[in-house]
Amino acid sequence: MELLNKRILITGGTVFVSRYAAEYFVKRGCEVFVLNRNHHKQSDGVILLEGDRHHLGDLLQNKHFDAVLDITAYHAQDIEDLLAGGFTYDTYILISSSAVYPQGNKQPISEDTPLGENCYWGTYGTDKIAAEQALLAHDPNAYILRPPYLYGPMNNVYREAFVFECAEKKRPFYLPQQGDMKLQSFHVQDLCLLMENILISKPTAHILNVGNDTPITIRNWVSLCYHICGETPTFISVSKHVEQRQYFRFYNYEYYLDVSKMQELLPKTLPMEEGLREAYLWYQNHQKEVIRKPLIDYIDVYLKQCE
Repeated sequence: MELLNKRILITGGTVFVSRYAAEYFVKRGCEVFVLNRNHHKQSDGVILLEGDRHHLGDLLQNKHFDAVLDITAYHAQDIEDLLAGGFTYDTYILISSSAVYPQGNKQPISEDTPLGENCYWGTYGTDKIAAEQALLAHDPNAYILRPPYLYGPMNNVYREAFVFECAEKKRPFYLPQQGDMKLQSFHVQDLCLLMENILISKPTAHILNVGNDTPITIRNWVSLCYHICGETPTFISVSKHVEQRQYFRFYNYEYYLDVSKMQELLPKTLPMEEGLREAYLWYQNHQKEVIRKPLIDYIDVYLKQCE
């Protein structure tokens, strides 16, 4: 294996993407160091560097890593403080976000689309832009990945988990209008496989949109989640005048990324049904780890009376 014994530093390592990545690269035979404050159980096989990226002291001083996978940088200061840690590395990969693109762009959105504030994502998007800029100022050869919605095992965000919960309780599903809005997603396994391919091949493209090449309507996505749970949804259409995020976990915002550059490194991605099945298997045994939002309460209190 080309990554065997490579020293990889992963920021985080205890929740969703960073935890999945840590376990993924351990299985690839890498020496995986995770930088976190040790507030959660660590994955088997990792080497814990217990600390805060904003107060590193000499924790990373004079260490060398073959790769840094920065999965928990959300602000420019996150980048500045980590890179002041006195370590060296060969390749740096930052997980950014498609939220760096303003709404209203011509779609599919390519990597050379001007960045700017997105009214749906607000400071989350502009802070990600600042993090990208801070990294490139230090290292113009760093890699930046811009995913849409990430999903899969270990996802503690109340997205597919919300639909699984509704399906298991045999609830009708309150669908924004007719459910025609499209989602673009990316499985966490594909994200890790892409990072592995970058570390091996060192592509010339350093900024990549990532995601499945075919979006799915929310009606079809919900139907697929129910099907995986052995159920068929009954849909109730909700007026566009009701704030969507009160009863559904996604913004009323449709965008489509051009992922053609990514496909040169990762021609095929995990089929949505297979990816959601993996997510459901994890959910069945880790429901308490999901950070729930009061969507069902809102539906029961405010939407049912409008039927």
